Amino acid sequence: MNELPIDKGTRVTLNFALRFTDDEVIDTTFDKQPAVLEIGDENLPENFEAYLIGMKAGEKATHEVPPEKAFGQHNPSNMQMFKRSDFSADMVLDPGVMISFADARQQELPGVVQHVEGDQVTIDFNHPLAGRTLVFEVEIIDVELAQAAH
Repeated sequence: MNELPIDKGTRVTLNFALRFTDDEVIDTTFDKQPAVLEIGDENLPENFEAYLIGMKAGEKATHEVPPEKAFGQHNPSNMQMFKRSDFSADMVLDPGVMISFADARQQELPGVVQHVEGDQVTIDFNHPLAGRTLVFEVEIIDVELAQAAH
């Protein structure tokens, strides 16, 4: 078995589960193909990568991840008001509907309709997992140098 520890420049094959603290599953690979990622390729948020550093093939771990290390605290300034007329007349604006906006750099920015009242539409641009403590379970299957994998 490979003894290489996970660090920048390694390619990792792993199973993971991301759950809420009540055990509701958000995402998991335990029931399908393992995930493969390179540390530092931004497939996994940096704070989650930090939990993997130093682990080796065959190791398992479970971490409780507070909001500030996961997707941040819910930020009230990420709630924005729009006029109903800012949207096409046939667009469904029910609470919970996700709408894709473009930010100043023309990057996609998802927002979720929170509230509609008269001509006012409140959109929440917080990450849907903001403010939540998450459970990150991981099982390392293989670790190899990233260059060797190409």
